[in-house]
Amino acid sequence: MERTGANQPTTSTGTGSYLVLRRGSARRSVVPLEQREILTIGRANSNRVVIPDAKCSRQHCEVFYSGGRWSVRDLGSRNGVLVDGVRIDAEVALDYGQILTIGSCEAEFTDTPPEGSIVVGGSVDMGQGATFDIIERKSGTRYDKPRSVDTSTRTKPGLNELYQLARSMAEANQTSELGERALEGLFAGSSATLGAVLLTTESEGHVDVSNLECIASIARESHQKHVVSRYLSEIVLEDREALLARDLSENESLALRDSLSLISAESAICAPIRREGRVLGLIHLYATKEGRSLDTDDLEFTLAVADQFGIALENVRRREALQQGLSKAERLADDLRQQLEVETELVGNSSQMNELRSKVGRIAPSDATVLIRGESGVGKELVARAVHFNSDRKKQAFVCVNCAALTESLLESELFGHEKGSFTGAAGQKVGKFEQADKGTLFLDEVGEMSPEVQSKFLRILEGHPFERVGGSKAIQVDVRVVTATNRNLEQAVKDGEFRQDLFFRLQVLELFVPPLRKHPDDIPVIAMHFLEKASARSRIKAKGFSNEAIEVLRKYHWPGNVRELKNVIERSAILGDHELLTADDIRLHNLDRPTPLADHQLFAGLDNPVGDVSTSSSPPPREATDDWTAALDQEVSLDELEKQYITATLNRQGWNKSAAARQLGIERTTLDRKLKKYDIARPE
Repeated sequence: MERTGANQPTTSTGTGSYLVLRRGSARRSVVPLEQREILTIGRANSNRVVIPDAKCSRQHCEVFYSGGRWSVRDLGSRNGVLVDGVRIDAEVALDYGQILTIGSCEAEFTDTPPEGSIVVGGSVDMGQGATFDIIERKSGTRYDKPRSVDTSTRTKPGLNELYQLARSMAEANQTSELGERALEGLFAGSSATLGAVLLTTESEGHVDVSNLECIASIARESHQKHVVSRYLSEIVLEDREALLARDLSENESLALRDSLSLISAESAICAPIRREGRVLGLIHLYATKEGRSLDTDDLEFTLAVADQFGIALENVRRREALQQGLSKAERLADDLRQQLEVETELVGNSSQMNELRSKVGRIAPSDATVLIRGESGVGKELVARAVHFNSDRKKQAFVCVNCAALTESLLESELFGHEKGSFTGAAGQKVGKFEQADKGTLFLDEVGEMSPEVQSKFLRILEGHPFERVGGSKAIQVDVRVVTATNRNLEQAVKDGEFRQDLFFRLQVLELFVPPLRKHPDDIPVIAMHFLEKASARSRIKAKGFSNEAIEVLRKYHWPGNVRELKNVIERSAILGDHELLTADDIRLHNLDRPTPLADHQLFAGLDNPVGDVSTSSSPPPREATDDWTAALDQEVSLDELEKQYITATLNRQGWNKSAAARQLGIERTTLDRKLKKYDIARPE
């Protein structure tokens, strides 16, 4: 590298102290040392001795005279200073004949320059005599500060292009697309024939050439190799400034030969991609055609694009992270949806189950409201899921709400949402189930427990009217298919004034009846095996099937809890059983096996162990109890009546201590209060 303005060399006088500089095969340069001056050495042009080597820091070291001796001091360089091969930590006094190693350059401290050598006055450049020039460096551009707009003069070339390119980069969704758009914009306004964008793979710490990865490259000619200069990259990463270099093809330096010789470039620009004080990567541009070199305007424009690239890169990476999170959530949702689709399988081959599946297949494609009726535990929610996943809404949300599990105020908030501060405890805005189920299906279980006030608002939504969140004023419109379920006699509730007649008719557009398990006992072995396989998949259990005696026990049992009870019995028996084939002794059933309308003192005579496990191989229940269960069936007592009698008997046994009765019944105290109101149960005087 040649520097302009250097003094002409003079012949040595052979007196004083000198540094004899050597770098590779370069000719020797002898620098005289003046006691009143400090000799600075480094890569920056401001040094007395300039060493254009990536291993050399901008201000590497200095040689000075103090206390009657010459010394050398390291100026905090990255690779250090070696004196006779030993790295120094502080200033070290020099003796004649010692060798200083600075990057790839060696300097001998001597009092006698070699014979025939040339003593150089002024600045010395150890560029090996090559004609490779770094023309200019840039840390900022004219685009950084806003200028006043003068309509009488034409906008400087490049400003409009920078604006358009910045907009284009802002629309990129991936880092590779961002790099390609930046290079295309740079190529459009320059003579570059090869370009590349490199980004660091490290999120923190020092950026080094070894952790740079090429995300985009463009070559105007197909035969050009997509390589970049490692040497230029090291300089820019160290200085954090953009540089323009020319006459690259005439340089024969070994340090440049590994990459620049492959490019055959005449000129090059390398600019750092910076963001918040950190270098994120580099932009390389090369011009290979003679007479069409890159110039200082190209350098300034490239640096401006690199700075815009840093801003756009942050946004693109944020979008990529969000997209990855969204894709992960979508995959998880798909997996859950597939699991739910499996859960919607209606197991059983009886005529009742085949008829139910056929009705679901006909009902599902429509958007009409569906009312599912059946006893508690028959699987009404399973049927509702089957309706949803066989409809055109199956890829949308399926949202469930149990109307019996919430108080009136909480149910309204759960269904319609609420605004912040609308009631005590409303710390923030909440989206209701109707909004969550938009475009999908909303399943309301135990719809018969809905209060008259909520029924009225619910009816308006079913008729297509918008609604408002609790405490809000914004009208919200949703597209939701409503599927409801109940085990109550809604006709009787309408007669008693507990359920709106118009709402009942609106819900009963399509109706599905789910038969109790005792009505299709032939399906019990198939359903039991289905539950056993699911239990085996979740837990390590020995059971793989049932013996004939066990199947017979399951078929003869009345199953007052229906499919829900069967599932619990199978899981309990599978976990506690010790055989691969569950036997009759492994099947543990409740001793409360049949409903009855008996008087309290008859029905709950043994309430001290209401749900104790008994083996089916033990002695059968007393004759009187069995006969009474049969009598109850003959009288066709409803499930509501049985529940009412059971709750009343429990309260009587607990001395009308509602909390104790609720614990024994296995329900919440608030649920017990609702059932007392529902059945009009009052404490006797």
